[in-house]
Amino acid sequence: MRTKDHRAILAKELVDDIELQRLGAEALVLKATRLARLAGSDETRAWLQYELRGYNNAEKLSLRYMGRTGRWVNKAEQQGYWYPLAQVEATLSASTLQLEGTRLPSLSGDYLIPALRSVAHTARGLREAITTLSGIRGKVMSILHDFAADAYYEALFSGMTEEIFQQYKDEVDMLLAGQCGDVLEKLPAVYARLTEQDPEAVSQALTTVRRMIEAFADALQPPQETDWQLGGDNIKLGAKQHQNRLNYYVHQHSASNSRKKKLRQSLMNIYDRVSTGVHSEVTPEEAKSLLLASYLYFGEVVTLPRELP
Repeated sequence: MRTKDHRAILAKELVDDIELQRLGAEALVLKATRLARLAGSDETRAWLQYELRGYNNAEKLSLRYMGRTGRWVNKAEQQGYWYPLAQVEATLSASTLQLEGTRLPSLSGDYLIPALRSVAHTARGLREAITTLSGIRGKVMSILHDFAADAYYEALFSGMTEEIFQQYKDEVDMLLAGQCGDVLEKLPAVYARLTEQDPEAVSQALTTVRRMIEAFADALQPPQETDWQLGGDNIKLGAKQHQNRLNYYVHQHSASNSRKKKLRQSLMNIYDRVSTGVHSEVTPEEAKSLLLASYLYFGEVVTLPRELP
């Protein structure tokens, strides 16, 4: 199983565990710690260690999460609930049971009023403790829930985008192989040059990308002597007019004017950049972007319908 798949499953389980109250505090924290490790969330992992072992006043992160989880009683005097979540939950359960077991004394006479006051004082203290401890537990669960939900959707979205791109790539590669295999064969060599991080290699790679665009034009729309009549203009479609021929192909196979404009602009931007005489101005990172942009352009053009409806 891939890491992101395991992360998504674990995150979904944790969300359900919290919402359905299926696990106790310590089990939830341990499970969240495993998810934080898979998600690469160092801050969350560090915070969860406080929830497992207790907080301290020597670390900024500890003090910050003392505030986020509502543990302060008197921050100025460093008074608060420093103990871990499992102890918070245990104390909460014990206080709740004690409050439920509180009974009015069966006394009379002079002893009754002091006894009632004592019972009321004890019950009030228990209720205050229960409110505070419930608040701490609720804040911790809220942070855990947000973390698990974010991790789930991040893993899900990551997998979705990879799957979408892979499906798109498979379709494009098949079409490129069938219609202009030379273009597809050049891609690995270009990428290999770009990984060398050498200016000369970048220059060679960009030259190859330009030749790929020209080969793509030759395969999809071979040169022709007849001009393209567009808006009263005569546009050459000869051997050297690669961009004109690609724009002509798009014009013939797309009914959307906005798409034609977008593809024409994309081609011009890519071709101008890979054809520049000063390749030293192009970084390896930009060259990789140009290679990817070229591939995406090839993909969108080659997947245009062969015949317009």
